[in-house]
Amino acid sequence: MLRWGIFLVLFIVIDIYAFQAFKTISKNVWIHAIYWLLTLLVAGNFILRFWGLNRADYGNAQAYAFGFLIAFLVPKMVMVLIMFSEDIFRVPQAIYRYFTQGTEAKGSYLPSRRAFISKVALGIAAIPFASILYGIYKGKYNFKVLKYTLHFEDLPEAFDGFKLTQISDVHSGSFDNPEKVNYAIDLINQQQSDVVLFTGDMVNNTASEMKPYVSTFSKLKAKDGLYSVLGNHDYGDYVTWPSNEAKKQNLQDLKDMQKEIGFNLLLNEHKFIEKNGQRIALIGVENWGAGGFKKAGDLKKASSGVEKNDFKILLSHDPSHWEQQVINDDYHYHLTLSGHTHGMQFGIEIPGWFKWSPVKWRYKYWAGIYQELGQYINVNRGFGYLAFPGRVGIWPEITVIELKKGVKTA
Repeated sequence: MLRWGIFLVLFIVIDIYAFQAFKTISKNVWIHAIYWLLTLLVAGNFILRFWGLNRADYGNAQAYAFGFLIAFLVPKMVMVLIMFSEDIFRVPQAIYRYFTQGTEAKGSYLPSRRAFISKVALGIAAIPFASILYGIYKGKYNFKVLKYTLHFEDLPEAFDGFKLTQISDVHSGSFDNPEKVNYAIDLINQQQSDVVLFTGDMVNNTASEMKPYVSTFSKLKAKDGLYSVLGNHDYGDYVTWPSNEAKKQNLQDLKDMQKEIGFNLLLNEHKFIEKNGQRIALIGVENWGAGGFKKAGDLKKASSGVEKNDFKILLSHDPSHWEQQVINDDYHYHLTLSGHTHGMQFGIEIPGWFKWSPVKWRYKYWAGIYQELGQYINVNRGFGYLAFPGRVGIWPEITVIELKKGVKTA
């Protein structure tokens, strides 16, 4: 109850402050009425959808209520910051007039707001407003194929030119457009990679979320197979179950669906892909995440039976695992594939030039290719989306990596 009180107080304060910009620019009563009507509809819908909500019941209705709240709240917060920057000067002027002119002052002690500042506030706020709405309407299915070529001196010659496609963080329970999902699956198949690798979070909470999409994902094809691991959301840890047996059955159902799709699910184990008498190892660990995330991954167990000089590709959902356990392991894991961060589904990217998201404050390795101690990791930005029903600047990703033998030349 307390958190709802805090939310309402903050929401009202932000709205009253932001409203000053509208009031300064226009005295039209209808514009004022529309402002408050939209505000009440957005806030009321959010409260209606989330009051007493069980996390297991979080669906598209809640996601869109949250999305529209963000779409209206973030621009207003931008407006508040700009309006406040004006008040830094207005308030001291009012105090000065009060103590120097007293009752002789004409009109209000507080100088009037400048229409120019209000227009600037509205103009700047329109940018995140339009961006968030676009992210909800189209951004979440704005699939991008990102291609990389990585060179390794010790790559077996038979695998020179070996191509893999990675997807991650499907979060099937969030989907609301099967046609767009089908389009993305076709896009994956068009890459004609040797293997397709999925790095966890097939669902938000329950295996049933994936049932409508089993036939769609079953169209995935790769001549050397499909491989997968589990992510933190796949275990059903974030919802309440009637019994431990029900929770275990949910996980088993998810495993069965992955098998039906055609994935070889790697549960702290490995598989070899062989060509012309040479091999590479695909190693998959269960989820291992820093902080409060599940730590079921066992790197030593997964690599048991893999030779130290084997070429290794590791599938591990959470990139914090690479940072804390994999990089400094003396087994030398040539390439690790992760996901988990989603790039926070929000950021700014200019390919090859600039990349930023608030998630960088939580994860050192949060999107794209990184190299440390002669080892690589790719952190996939995610195939689906979670909680917020959209993506702004950080688009859903299909990664294609080609392995080449030798040293990269200019």
